[in-house]
Amino acid sequence: MKRILITSLIALAATVVNAQSVTVKAGLNYSNITRTGDDNFKTDFKTGFHAGVGVDIPLVDRLSLAPEIMYSQKGYEVETSGVFGTGERTITYNFVEIPILAKITAAPGFNIHLGPQVSFLTSTTTTFKSGDNQYRENVEEDNDNLRKNLIGGVVGVGFDISPKVNLHGRYALDLKRNDGSGNSTTPEFRNQVFQVGLGFRL
Repeated sequence: MKRILITSLIALAATVVNAQSVTVKAGLNYSNITRTGDDNFKTDFKTGFHAGVGVDIPLVDRLSLAPEIMYSQKGYEVETSGVFGTGERTITYNFVEIPILAKITAAPGFNIHLGPQVSFLTSTTTTFKSGDNQYRENVEEDNDNLRKNLIGGVVGVGFDISPKVNLHGRYALDLKRNDGSGNSTTPEFRNQVFQVGLGFRL
């Protein structure tokens, strides 16, 4: 994973040389998971944040390549019973993500962006609100077995508030399940996140 991340960072740094603009971005995440499995595992959205930098490389009229490197928090809140144990917790997944986006200028000051992204899980934080020791141990063991890199897709829009400031909103969904076929306290799932934030062109 480290080799893939380092290679991706080098490639992104190389694109800056040809970039028309560099933008620093930050904003809020509103995340949850999509899942299959037991109906007793019902999750709620949680808030987090994202921050990073992106570049804009013109290709043809109204179309540019817009790769980014971002830190992004995802996760969910859940209260479980039955097969997945009994307890309540909030899970936060900390990712380094590299979206490779096509940016389409649909109208002056308005653009659509979409494309794939690679996500690298750097750490997982669990806040327990209830649950016995066995439940907590099972959850921590499940977290240790999560996939450390994922492929996903991104779609969103952007609005230029001024020549130097823009507003972006997007939706991202992992295409790979985070934990295969599920385990003792967590069913198989994919991360999803809604994001809104501001970008500042340098």
